Amino acid sequence: MALNIGFVGLGMMGLPMLENLARGEENFNLLAYDRDPARLDRLAGHPAWNRTLKPAAGLQALTACDVVITMLPDSAATNAVIEGKDGLAGIMRAGSVLLDMGSSNPAETLRLAPRLREAGVTLIDAPVSGAVAKAAAGTLAIMVGADAAGLERVRPVLARMGASIIHTGAVGSAHAMKALNNYVYAAGLLAASEALLIARRMDLDLDVFTDVLNASSGRNVATETKLRQFIVPGTYNGGFALALMAKDLRTADSLQALAGVSASQLSLCTELWQRAREALPAGADNTEIHRYLERLNAPPPA
Repeated sequence: MALNIGFVGLGMMGLPMLENLARGEENFNLLAYDRDPARLDRLAGHPAWNRTLKPAAGLQALTACDVVITMLPDSAATNAVIEGKDGLAGIMRAGSVLLDMGSSNPAETLRLAPRLREAGVTLIDAPVSGAVAKAAAGTLAIMVGADAAGLERVRPVLARMGASIIHTGAVGSAHAMKALNNYVYAAGLLAASEALLIARRMDLDLDVFTDVLNASSGRNVATETKLRQFIVPGTYNGGFALALMAKDLRTADSLQALAGVSASQLSLCTELWQRAREALPAGADNTEIHRYLERLNAPPPA
């Protein structure tokens, strides 16, 4: 029988993820919903449109779905869809699965899981890593917080969107690991941006410096995929919003209290990215952390 899947959230990541579900050979019937109708309009030319991929007028249309995927920017948006008026918590049928693929706060995931369980709905957290390019290619890394049976139930769905599916443990664990992963990435990007700023002031060759980093112990995903591609040329269009990075860092920072651990570098990193978010225009790319550092270090006017 065909699997009925609802998909909520057609932003920069959600839209290509849904398109990959629609391209698959699996027997999926897809209902897409976004509160912005213009995002649904972008799907109208898809080969599967009005055949196996159809628009949903509202959340109520997802009542009969076996699996509902949410791909929303934060817990506030996700919670509104789940717990708000006509939310998923009140309309999803017993035996169905709610697959939260956004970068939600793990504390909220742990709060919502038992509430949904009482209604017979299984909550699985499955945040992704890889940005827009890998979302479009269907090669995302997907972390999954679920029991073994839950993971196997949704594996065919996840396999259409990701190349690497990592079982992280119980529900909530994937959202925690995603937040901590993004902290490590953000710290690496920050360090690389600071080093690049110093190198430029010393009139070092930035292309050669990038080669040195990538051939040496300073190598990380930021030096490999962000410096030469987006920062050195000053295009700053890496495809992930700085505001979302700042949000993920706040989530990671909140885990200190949950774990009973003091992580001073995490706190410092969170604070700096938050200041950058407030100083830069809305919609700034995460690579613009370098631009923010340049502003902080601009020489005084003559």
